[in-house]
Amino acid sequence: MRRLAFLFGLALLGACSTTLEDMVPASVSPAAAPSGATGKAPRFGDSDPHDWQGAAPWHYAVHGTDVSKYQTSVDWAQVKASGISFAFIKATEGGDRVDDYFHEHWRGARAAGVPRGAYHFYYFCRPAVEQARWFIQNVPKDPSALPPVLDMEWNPQSPTCKLRPPPETVRTEMSIFLKTIENHYGKKPIIYTSIDFFDDNKLATFHGYPYWLRSVAGHPSSRYGPHPFTFWQYTGTGIVPGIKGKADINVFNGTQAAWHNWLRQNTR
Repeated sequence: MRRLAFLFGLALLGACSTTLEDMVPASVSPAAAPSGATGKAPRFGDSDPHDWQGAAPWHYAVHGTDVSKYQTSVDWAQVKASGISFAFIKATEGGDRVDDYFHEHWRGARAAGVPRGAYHFYYFCRPAVEQARWFIQNVPKDPSALPPVLDMEWNPQSPTCKLRPPPETVRTEMSIFLKTIENHYGKKPIIYTSIDFFDDNKLATFHGYPYWLRSVAGHPSSRYGPHPFTFWQYTGTGIVPGIKGKADINVFNGTQAAWHNWLRQNTR
């Protein structure tokens, strides 16, 4: 009986020592395993969920959202209470458009204590410097805000601009925009992009900036290879209390401690 009790105790000890890496299937490389897992991450619904395998987004500790006019008015207090830790808010597009709900979202998120940053949707029919100046003209220089974001993706639905410049031109224009807003805000901007745009423009060779990668049907490591990322947008059909309709949901690539450290470094 004593021997049986000893063996049983060993079995329990082994079960308790299981790590996240042990729970990731063999088909997922350790590099793809979530680096921000704590077991306490919020879990949001999804109106069109992906069948995640291995490195699922809810293994990450810190979740956020991004909004534009399509989310209309947001109950930011409810959003925060649901577990959302940050928000990126669409501010401008091209050189002459301001999002209809930017100022409302900007004020509301801050009032609720949700760290927020502004993003610009790039429009290929306007020069980069002109677009950067438009962003600067419309987005307050707020030390408490997250770094600004440059949203780079193709826009096939555009009724007025069908341009798809060559990769070299795209990267040159990106550099101009990013340097201009970094000089103004004093913060290293973030690049948001999608899989097709990343591949078409060889952004794996474009270094020096943090990336926010969109990948709604697989972990970024399976879509972008080993390219580093700070944020991952994992769905555009999420359900977030306080946001009407479909919501974009993102994660920060790190632990809660890493997130708080990143905030301290980028919001002052």
